[in-house]
Amino acid sequence: MQLETEVRLTEYASSAGCAAKLAPGALAQVVAKLATTSDPNLLVGLQTSDDAAVYRMTDDLALVQTLDFFPPVVDDPYTFGAIAAANALSDVYAMGGEPTFALNIAAFPALMSLDVLSAIFQGGADKAKEAGIVIAGGHTIADEEPKYGLVVTGTIDPKRVMTKGMAQEGDLLFVTKRFGTGLITTALKQKASTPDCEQAAFDSMLTLNRDASRAARSVATHACTDVTGFGLMGHASEVAIRSGVELVIRANDVPLLENAYAHAQDDRFPGGAHRNRAHYEHDPACGVTIAEGVDPLLAMTFFGPETSGPLLLSIAPDDAQSLRDACAERGVPLWEIGYARAGRGITVE
Repeated sequence: MQLETEVRLTEYASSAGCAAKLAPGALAQVVAKLATTSDPNLLVGLQTSDDAAVYRMTDDLALVQTLDFFPPVVDDPYTFGAIAAANALSDVYAMGGEPTFALNIAAFPALMSLDVLSAIFQGGADKAKEAGIVIAGGHTIADEEPKYGLVVTGTIDPKRVMTKGMAQEGDLLFVTKRFGTGLITTALKQKASTPDCEQAAFDSMLTLNRDASRAARSVATHACTDVTGFGLMGHASEVAIRSGVELVIRANDVPLLENAYAHAQDDRFPGGAHRNRAHYEHDPACGVTIAEGVDPLLAMTFFGPETSGPLLLSIAPDDAQSLRDACAERGVPLWEIGYARAGRGITVE
């Protein structure tokens, strides 16, 4: 969508994309103080740290719902809208659901051209259309920092919900996208990236996790989550804690986007990477151990926030080939990055 005047959206953002998430330690303190309400039909709620809520309507039908929004992660308004929509839709896919419709949520500077907001909304609407749904309304407020995202409502079979808490000892761990979007978008904001590497990151963030989710649902996947603002280490930690296992990540098997490591060498980590490491490396409920000999910069990239990142899947070894075949059939890339074993926490080796 061509604008009459050029605008560089990232100049208006204090943090890029999912790096704007509240620090995990601060969020945990707030959530811990909330009173819990009992409802037997609330199958997945606030206390399990899952990607979306699931509410049972009948024995065969449940609603799955999420809300996700953030400041600009790219400069182009249309692309920003599409990435934000893909990121929000991912939470429904991570639970094993299919989205039904969505609502916009937006904050927008009063003095910025409304053409920019129109382009953001159009990007979101087109990505929703790609997912097979409509955007039925929404809410917008005035704010000096632009922000955009979606409330997504979907449906799911209550007997086939994928959560973070079902990984088992012996499972293999897989991811469906490359890592490093936070490093590359930080370099973009600092005018230190290249167009080719930026486009590779954009293409990754724009890719729906729909086909990856459907591949996971076609086989006996034990646990699933999408990797976003808390990075690979943060979201893997949630799987380890909820499942009661230790996850072992093979550092050299984690796929990175082109130039992500080079940006790590130039210390272009988003602020969220340091907040994530400060929390998850010393989290008494889990803890991350970096084995001797692991490249420190490579390990640091695993704490970096990702926007519209991959699905992280835990599956029994006997079903791994079926997952590979299901992903290949749908054109979904797949990398095996580790395994689960008895214990607790995360070990990067």
